[in-house]
Amino acid sequence: MSIPEKIYRWLDVRIGVGELAEKELTGYHLPVTINVWYSLGSVLLFSLALQVVTGILLLVYYVPDADKAFASVTAIMNDVPFGWLIRMCHAVGSNMMVAVLLLHMFSVLFMGSYKRPRELSWLSGFILLNMVMGISLTGYLLPWSQLSFWATTVATNSAGAIPLIGDELVQFLRGGRLVGPYTLGRFFALHVAVIPLGIALLVGVHLFLLKRIGISAPPSGQKDSRVRWKGDSYRYEEHPGGIPFYPNYVVQDMSSICFYLALFLLVVFFDPYIFFPKDAFIPANPFQTPAHIKPEWYFLPNYQTLKIFPSEFMGLMAQGLAMTFLALLPFVDRNPERHPLKRPLFLACAIGGILLWIGLMIWGHYS
Repeated sequence: MSIPEKIYRWLDVRIGVGELAEKELTGYHLPVTINVWYSLGSVLLFSLALQVVTGILLLVYYVPDADKAFASVTAIMNDVPFGWLIRMCHAVGSNMMVAVLLLHMFSVLFMGSYKRPRELSWLSGFILLNMVMGISLTGYLLPWSQLSFWATTVATNSAGAIPLIGDELVQFLRGGRLVGPYTLGRFFALHVAVIPLGIALLVGVHLFLLKRIGISAPPSGQKDSRVRWKGDSYRYEEHPGGIPFYPNYVVQDMSSICFYLALFLLVVFFDPYIFFPKDAFIPANPFQTPAHIKPEWYFLPNYQTLKIFPSEFMGLMAQGLAMTFLALLPFVDRNPERHPLKRPLFLACAIGGILLWIGLMIWGHYS
């Protein structure tokens, strides 16, 4: 018996790893009609792990001090062996993770997988999206460049438009009246400790709900694509005659991860500065306001919305209402039908909303 077999045997007789693997891998059946969109969850887990690993490596050399932060990032890029690669992977990875997360939510939206009994799954995914946006925003300040300093100034200024508590909220976020060393300390703590812990907890909750409720079958290819759950008692959605998770869908997951990795490395090696405007390479100067400061692409719709309305408060209200509607969508949309082509009103609203979001992004970029 080889050493790996001995280790397996040792573990199997103690904790039953063979039975566990059979139950969770070969015995875990998925719908026969499952498609490539379902593998986006695995791609997200992979990209999240990549962010954690590169983030820990950056922490070894990064100094969270307003007087040293920019110099430490410059040293990572120029002096640390493969430091430039690690930083590029972290920066590019954060943008691509947001893109994959949005695609994942779009697929859930169009396949009606947010409908009952999966309201909590949708809510946990929606909160995860906001936490990923939050960790991206807090990480934006850490290089302490002109871009990060003034983008954070603009972003935190928006909170001042909230009546009664606006000024106090801005000072709470910044640790003072202006963006400064205390802001960097707060954003650093949020970026490396508070938000990652929240994300880890929510990912656990999301996976737990997926395991307890069962995976939903794609509505396409079904004669009856309506929700069959009556809401009278708990029921696990089984797929008798389905395909086993291992090895069938593991191959699909690995293919999607490899495709993502290829695209990711293509950007890292051939266009690594696509997410870095020139102000990202100038140290922060509180006394010199750059001519054009724009947020990351996924914040451009929010940025442009604030500019459209006559007051920032109205812009914040519009965004708050839109986000609240999205969060509560499973409780608002009670139509049991899941197939998008059998929900013309939903389809028109969803496509219109996405086009509006993209339009605001393009408008914000060129405005």
